[in-house]
Amino acid sequence: MPPALIRMIFPAIHFDNVGTEGEFRHIWGASDVTSKKTDSFPGVRTMRLLIAALMATAVFLSPLVASAESADVEATITNVDTGNLSLSLDDGKKYQAPEEFNFEGLEPGVKVLVFYTEVDGKRVINDLEIIQ
Repeated sequence: MPPALIRMIFPAIHFDNVGTEGEFRHIWGASDVTSKKTDSFPGVRTMRLLIAALMATAVFLSPLVASAESADVEATITNVDTGNLSLSLDDGKKYQAPEEFNFEGLEPGVKVLVFYTEVDGKRVINDLEIIQ
């Protein structure tokens, strides 16, 4: 890693003795080093605040991503409604198919493995496998 990049990431470390092997001595809490390094890179403080804000946003929104994960169910088809693009399974639930969904080979009594995502209270089919 180039010393300039290391200085930008860690401004509280003093880099006067950066050797060819990458070793360096550090001084923690040296106010003159911190102010000198911040003055050398005027956007460092702004960049750190931006990175902190982005990380806080990512942590805040991560539960929303987890709720959009796909689930699966293994069941037998009880009803196929090609007009409404839906399947009913013996688990008592109705599964909505996308417009480009191919209903060929799907009829009541066929055992399937359905991968779905719940969107606005509806179970939307992501993938479907016929089990033999």
